[in-house]
Amino acid sequence: MESPVIQLLVLAGIAVFLILRLKSVLGTREGFEKPPLPKPETKSRRPDLEVIEGGPDRDITDYVAEGSSQAQALAAMKRAEPSFQVQEFVQGARGAYEMILMGFEHGNLDDIQPFLAEDVFESFVEAVAQREDQGYKIEAEFIGVRETTLADAQFDAQSGRAEITMRFVGELTSVVRDRGGDIVEGDPKAVKRQKDTWVFARTMGSDDPNWQLVATDA
Repeated sequence: MESPVIQLLVLAGIAVFLILRLKSVLGTREGFEKPPLPKPETKSRRPDLEVIEGGPDRDITDYVAEGSSQAQALAAMKRAEPSFQVQEFVQGARGAYEMILMGFEHGNLDDIQPFLAEDVFESFVEAVAQREDQGYKIEAEFIGVRETTLADAQFDAQSGRAEITMRFVGELTSVVRDRGGDIVEGDPKAVKRQKDTWVFARTMGSDDPNWQLVATDA
């Protein structure tokens, strides 16, 4: 009976000895301790990590070829105004195309004047006035935009002026009537496809968010 008791006492003594040795090596921990801080990185870390991780900007390459002069211009616009997004511009230009085109067709130039450069607005006023002098009235209905293409982009870093050329293929019905209401041109039931190349411009970083139509080339 004594032998097992002696063995237990010996084992207990060994356990106490090991616990004391572990405490002396590891120390004691109380409560929730913060994890050890990572070692500071050495100076051998490679610079320009963001550029390596960046890759092509899909917001740009979805519309123009990567590395092209247009892509470089769009990238410069985004650097000048980080909130600028090409996708948002293209969507806005598509809506502006319908608004401006129908404003001209219906002669409602006051509504679209803020979106036109001064010389473009004056040319619109002249065309509408000439139409009214001849007694003509246009009846038009916009069907939709069939194609939208970003054709060109240019950026002047010194002035911050950006120009983006868009090509549209729109579909609409349009007839021209004289003072008596007779149709001079067009067919109210025929859908006409119209191609336009427009240039929009804006100073990047300015308080005015509106792009203006500065040139048209149908």
